[in-house]
Amino acid sequence: MTTHILAIDQGTTSSRAIIFDAAMQPVATAQQEFTQHFPASGWVEHDAEEIWQSVLTTCEAALGKANLTAADLAGIGITNQRETTVIWDDNGPVHNAIVWQDRRTAPICADLRNAGHAEEITAITGLLPDPYFSGTKVKWLLDKVGRHNGLRFGTIDSWLIWKLTGAHLTDATNAARTLLYDIHAGTWSDRMCELLDVPKAMLAEVRNCADDFGATNVFGAPVPILGVAGDQQAATIGQACFAPGMMKSTYGTGCFALLNTGEVAVPSQNQLLTTIAYQLDGQITYALEGSIFIAGAVVQWLRDGLGIIEAAYDTEAMASEGSGAVTLVPAFTGLGAPHWNSEARGAVFGLTRDTSPADMARAALESVAFQTRDLLEAMQADWPDAGDTVLRVDGGLSANNWAMQTLADVLGAPVDRPAGIETTALGAAWLAGMRAGIYPDMAGFAKAWAREAQFEPNVDENTRSASYCRWKRAVAATQMV
Repeated sequence: MTTHILAIDQGTTSSRAIIFDAAMQPVATAQQEFTQHFPASGWVEHDAEEIWQSVLTTCEAALGKANLTAADLAGIGITNQRETTVIWDDNGPVHNAIVWQDRRTAPICADLRNAGHAEEITAITGLLPDPYFSGTKVKWLLDKVGRHNGLRFGTIDSWLIWKLTGAHLTDATNAARTLLYDIHAGTWSDRMCELLDVPKAMLAEVRNCADDFGATNVFGAPVPILGVAGDQQAATIGQACFAPGMMKSTYGTGCFALLNTGEVAVPSQNQLLTTIAYQLDGQITYALEGSIFIAGAVVQWLRDGLGIIEAAYDTEAMASEGSGAVTLVPAFTGLGAPHWNSEARGAVFGLTRDTSPADMARAALESVAFQTRDLLEAMQADWPDAGDTVLRVDGGLSANNWAMQTLADVLGAPVDRPAGIETTALGAAWLAGMRAGIYPDMAGFAKAWAREAQFEPNVDENTRSASYCRWKRAVAATQMV
């Protein structure tokens, strides 16, 4: 009996495959990192074919670990790094994928703003004219390789669906991150395609998050793809944030906080994004989103850039020994929400001859908490109904107890960590499993959500305010560099 779901979690630095059983519990996992290409300062690229091979390898490995075959799978769910842009034709990709972190299209975005298009872009897409999003990446690529028949544009979900089935499809959450999609009408925008000179013929057909995305035979037997969502939306689903006012924050390479606003697309006055949280049965649920470019990546920098740690978990013990005198603003590829300054660069403040690796580890983890507070305050200003929301956290960094306690201290609010932190993959799996009829409906899934730990703030307001003021001064100084 086909009672298992294969979740493909294609991330920024690695691809993972997780197999979930009929009780929505993970039974096998495989993971593979792939190459990060940095051809120029602020540029980040991936080899789309290498990504595909990593997905294929991890899926086969997970099936082997679980002692299952494709015939045991009821469906596949896909979740992916968003905004990363691939253009291909029948012969394959015409260029390396341009990653969401890439800043090369800052001049295109500046031209759009200077021409007075910023408000119109936000009104249509809920987004900002920033290099983060796919649309200007598509324009840059087309200007480089030329516009000719047979080209297809897609985010990573579309690229994987194409490789798996030969169909050119995407879902509403990924479409909503391209700068080409009208989130209110639920269609590709003629106006945005005109502004960015992108032929609509290149664009994928948009479907619900739980839908029929075709079947693949690459694993030895036909398996339907039944669920697709961008990684942050999949995490929102996996955290069962289905009611307006619920909020989650995922700490992976970046940090992404989504606040469910229900059927209302709340316009932001604080440079947050209005986006699609999910679309089921043709009904769109919206969210306010704040995106931080560097979260877990700052720990990776401590390891690979500075060489002061051997593994990410080393930071937990080191940070507790730090003095708290150092402030790190990790604007390695600019600042995301609510600042949206693509020209800002990282800086460290408070260095002395006594500064130690422990101080740097603490400052790195604190920077994640401070950036999250920036987002939460902006969300509460945009949508007062948000109230005193308890934050549900997930992603690799959420396993760090010191970081999560610091997050609660900085926010002055509880932080809930679920029993299983694989919420992004779980969200994709639930979409597929619900569509296949083996997983519960939305209400049943929400009821099954369980908390593993709650971190309560344990510092006084004066201490909290002083540390946050120090952070805000550092960010202001960074943006003047």
